[in-house]
Amino acid sequence: MAQVLTQFDTIAAISTPIGEGGISIVRLSGEDAVAIANKLFKGADLTKVPTHTIHYGHIVDPKTQEVVDETMVSVLRAPKTFTREDMVEINCHGGMIVTNDILQLLLANGARMADPGEFTKRAFMNGRIDLTQAESVMDIVRAKTDKSRQVAMTQLAGGLLEKIKTMRQELLDTMAHEEVNIDYPEYDMNDLTSQEMKKKAQEVSKQIEQLLQTAQEGKIIRNGLATAIVGRPNVGKSSLLNYLTQDDKAIVTDIAGTTRDTLEEYVSVKGVPLKLIDTAGIHHTEDKVEKIGVERSKKAIKEADLVLLLLDASQDLTAEDKRLLDLTANKKRIIILNKQDLGTKISQEMIKNLTDNPIIVTSILKQKNMDALENAIEKLFFSGIENSQNQILVTNQRQAGLLAKAKQSLEDVISGINDAMPLDLVQIDLKNAWDTLGEITGESAPDELITQLFSQFCLGK
Repeated sequence: MAQVLTQFDTIAAISTPIGEGGISIVRLSGEDAVAIANKLFKGADLTKVPTHTIHYGHIVDPKTQEVVDETMVSVLRAPKTFTREDMVEINCHGGMIVTNDILQLLLANGARMADPGEFTKRAFMNGRIDLTQAESVMDIVRAKTDKSRQVAMTQLAGGLLEKIKTMRQELLDTMAHEEVNIDYPEYDMNDLTSQEMKKKAQEVSKQIEQLLQTAQEGKIIRNGLATAIVGRPNVGKSSLLNYLTQDDKAIVTDIAGTTRDTLEEYVSVKGVPLKLIDTAGIHHTEDKVEKIGVERSKKAIKEADLVLLLLDASQDLTAEDKRLLDLTANKKRIIILNKQDLGTKISQEMIKNLTDNPIIVTSILKQKNMDALENAIEKLFFSGIENSQNQILVTNQRQAGLLAKAKQSLEDVISGINDAMPLDLVQIDLKNAWDTLGEITGESAPDELITQLFSQFCLGK
């Protein structure tokens, strides 16, 4: 973990969304945070107040003595702060003008504008959190469902960090044992040491594999499940989108071809975050605009994690329906036999002869059997996983990629021992695995990676 740093300059940023609201928060962090805020604050001497206290007063322009706003100011002394530096948080009235005026006064009196994610970066650099926890901070901010928030909170509490630290310590102990054997070859313990090294590599590799198996679920919870709503024109695609979003996002009429483009919306179904894509009806058309929509729909199907394929159960199965069944055959999908209230010409038995995918019979317009659809979505992706929020999950590509790289190094260790390679050469692969795991937490991450990661954060975080 990084060592505590004390020579940072003082940064400032607005930490709440820009716009009208009840309050806004302007944040300071650094050695001179309290002194700078004290230049502007009238109500108490902030340099003398106890830490973790909040004070009523006014922000005043020190040059003109103009009162800018009535505020509550929190003083937070290091090291018990988010950044492990002195921090000040100014709670002012929500509004673009007043909030920006306060920020500009802070910048004019010794602070500088924070870079994106710089508050969290300082928390990492000062040893308060590791990279997995830093990533979880942004996951909490971006969480779209309770499940994604719960998983991010588990990460913030250090779940993945502790798992990685344990694996690294096991590898470090093994390397230390091997170093003794290399330094004292007269004891001739090569066979014993190689078998211990092989056993440890196998054990840690298995632990990594268990983590990698959570990556798909972690990706879904973090980013949402790309879900394409597919069907020929006027089968109820837009009605399904509106039902799931509980809003009239799409135009619903009995006129075929109303949707000319793809519409996207995030929803939560049984705790599963879905990025819904309502596609244009896929059918043969000479209309240039409709053709573009159909091509975009085909692209959406190709990129989707899940396809909800709607068929009009009140009409006979058409050639276009069959083409869609073929087009989506290799995708995870749920077949929805819609409009059952208008009669049934397509039965479940007919579709079961064509596919083993889940089949739901429903009337979206009448909202009949919609629970069955929601249950099918949850079962298809999270079957048997009831408490995802309590699990240690790999939630992003960076973590998954490094775990896979570390696992490969351990597999090289096992192969090297099986091939009777010298242990000092095998240990190179063991150390590579140890270093790679350290990149996940930031203990051996290059500066370029750290800079790039925090640049993705929002200002003020």
